[in-house]
Amino acid sequence: MSMKPQPIPEIPPETVRIVRAAFPKGNLYIHLRDTLGTIYQDELFGDLYPGRGQPAYAPWRLALVTVFQFMENLTDRQAADAVRSRIDWKYCLSLKLTDAGFDHVRHVT
Repeated sequence: MSMKPQPIPEIPPETVRIVRAAFPKGNLYIHLRDTLGTIYQDELFGDLYPGRGQPAYAPWRLALVTVFQFMENLTDRQAADAVRSRIDWKYCLSLKLTDAGFDHVRHVT
């Protein structure tokens, strides 16, 4: 896996709209994103990736998923399922509501 640092995308407007409707008062993850932003940047992880190879899933997202996984005491599979199914996580991770997430075996530690 290689890493090509990318700017962190804005939260997709449809994700924002649905999250605001579903969580009018927010929740921990929504407040985290709104208050602290994304916390991590891809550049922080540059030394951990080789210069060549298949592109990796965005390191900043993986770092946040790992923190969320710890906060909720989730297995790798459960964390990967949460990325796929939880709109509050999609909001925090700047993902479209239709994003399929990633394979828990290859990408989450």
